Amino acid sequence: MAYSIFLLVPLAALPGTVLLILYRLLVNYSAARKTGLPIIVLPVDCGNPLWLILDRKIAQWVRRLPVGSGTFTRFNWRGWEILDRYQAHQELGDGILFVTPGKNYLQLCDAEAVSEIFQRRADFLRPPEATGKIPLPILAYTRLAETHPKISEMLNIFGPNVGTTDGTQWQRHRKITASSFNEQVNQRVWIESIIQSTGLIHYWSSKSSITSVAADTRTVSLHVMSGAIFGKSYPFRGADEEVPTTTESSSGYGEALKTILDRCIPLVVLGRKNLSKPWLPKSFRELYHATLVFQDHMTKAYEGGKRAMMRNDKLENNLMTSLVRASLVDADQKGRTSGSHQEGLTEEEVYGNVFVFNFAGHDATANSLAIGICLLATRPDVQDWIAEEINTTLTGVESRDSSYEAVFPHLPRCLAVVYETVRLYTAVAIAKSTGSSPQSLKLGTNTVLIPKNTVIIPNYSALHTHPRYWGDDSLEFEPSRWITHTPTTNRSSPPSRPVEYFKEPTTRNSPFVGWSGGARSCPGRKFAQVEFVGVLVGLFRDFRVLPVPFKGEDEGMARARLLHQIRTDTGMRLLLQMLHPERAVLEWKKR
Repeated sequence: MAYSIFLLVPLAALPGTVLLILYRLLVNYSAARKTGLPIIVLPVDCGNPLWLILDRKIAQWVRRLPVGSGTFTRFNWRGWEILDRYQAHQELGDGILFVTPGKNYLQLCDAEAVSEIFQRRADFLRPPEATGKIPLPILAYTRLAETHPKISEMLNIFGPNVGTTDGTQWQRHRKITASSFNEQVNQRVWIESIIQSTGLIHYWSSKSSITSVAADTRTVSLHVMSGAIFGKSYPFRGADEEVPTTTESSSGYGEALKTILDRCIPLVVLGRKNLSKPWLPKSFRELYHATLVFQDHMTKAYEGGKRAMMRNDKLENNLMTSLVRASLVDADQKGRTSGSHQEGLTEEEVYGNVFVFNFAGHDATANSLAIGICLLATRPDVQDWIAEEINTTLTGVESRDSSYEAVFPHLPRCLAVVYETVRLYTAVAIAKSTGSSPQSLKLGTNTVLIPKNTVIIPNYSALHTHPRYWGDDSLEFEPSRWITHTPTTNRSSPPSRPVEYFKEPTTRNSPFVGWSGGARSCPGRKFAQVEFVGVLVGLFRDFRVLPVPFKGEDEGMARARLLHQIRTDTGMRLLLQMLHPERAVLEWKKR
């Protein structure tokens, strides 16, 4: 009898829950109608944490039903934009309001409007999901739970940082971290990228075929991060290569970071310290141990850099020492002018920023590299195009002996490959919110009043592929779109081949926002670009890649199959990535 009562309690609450969901939908729908924008009603809040786990599986199941081809299966799952591209905006308009029981979400595909949002920092804020408590869209209705933890806690586990602070605190973090991403660090990134890609191509070219493109680019990115951030350089090891027991490896730091990234949800929900409880699952205690290992790695690097600076020793050119130097110099300057030494970054804040650099730069760059390499495998002509540039620029110079300052500025084609990869497959998008007040926004020729507490999502996938901005080939991988030609103006000299330049996106009203925009644009953009280009140099100077044909395929069919896989099997997990990269079977051949 007791069990029957226990089962009946949630069933009895169900009608009330449904009525409350319908009521919230009606309230949000009423607010959305006043904007005059196209509306799509979705039964589940896009930000519901449980839905973020189950959305793809449920959407796949519903698609099998006779009524499974509606707006729910098209829009109500994470990463729908990648498949839909600009189609929804072409059908409905540049602004589409998604009405859910929790919040309203405004999807935007208007370059000028997105630029305005990035510029108006005081009006369009980070969503409360990223900065504070938000209601659980479904469970809260039954009063079983009122809040869920801050999403930003995942990035705050080692200390406050540029990704989680606001206002004057963010300005302080931004000033110091931006100065740390300097040309000396870029030189270190270049060196590490060449070293890692040289080892990578040696490994790949020694095998008849490879299926480990994602795993291996993750190792490359990890080692570049280790060298550029901590000054620790490690030899590349392939996915199936064993590390000699006598060789120092990145396994401690690397496995710790991987564990933290892969198991971030328990870290957010329980907090770092609570993971060590003996009654929790073993995997949680392993996660806690990983945070200790990573903390220890940062502490040793921090203390070493601080001691060297105090002794006026020559500091290594890595991000940790640059961060320590910039922080201490800033604190000293503030102390001289105000009599206080409270500026600069605390030790905890240095750790927080180092972690967020690892978090943001590791998987994002690794995923982009994997996708970019697979895209290049479908375009042998583009491989020849960048190989010509690489070999012309590095004539008579070994890749390992090249310098960032002398080589990187003369590789616009390689940089074009980076931008074109990011254009088609942007690793992560940034959301904004109107906050507690409605905000006006010019959208096309009209001015729209957006209701309060509306989450605004610049639809990167649509912005980056809409024919209005990119032409009829907007969905194609065409790096040459980023190159402009300027012929020589010296009339006394015979005509020469036009000089190629990279076509840098404008800083305002640009449809390209691959590294976000406005004041909060990614501070590590140049870091990622130098790493990507350095890897291209190491891979494609002497080698080319092609997909291995399956039974009954010729090379053209194999390239078409791989391209189809990239387009249909790339989606969101923690970041945008190829969901089954092991299905991309590649072969590397000497030129």
